Amino acid sequence: MDFSTSRADGVTTLRIVGELDAVTVPDIRPSVDALVAERQAHIVVDLSGLRLIDSTGVGRLLCLYKKAKEYGGVVTVHGLRDQPAAIFKLLRLDRVLQA
Repeated sequence: MDFSTSRADGVTTLRIVGELDAVTVPDIRPSVDALVAERQAHIVVDLSGLRLIDSTGVGRLLCLYKKAKEYGGVVTVHGLRDQPAAIFKLLRLDRVLQA
């Protein structure tokens, strides 16, 4: 897994490439926690390069969503495709997180 964050025009983008699963979630946790600690108002999670997500990865994204919502932040997911899109649709997360 590879990930990066960038900021432009008041929007913070978290781009995740590869696999987001039980093995890789600990690598991304500090960056996600930092976004919440900084109280970023609008966070876009770009999953266009994500090939696979498991329940641990979904849980981490939901945690980001819930914590941001607590302080009035907005989290949206963009670029869902293939297996991650199927998981989001199955769990109906596409209705909550996709813009």
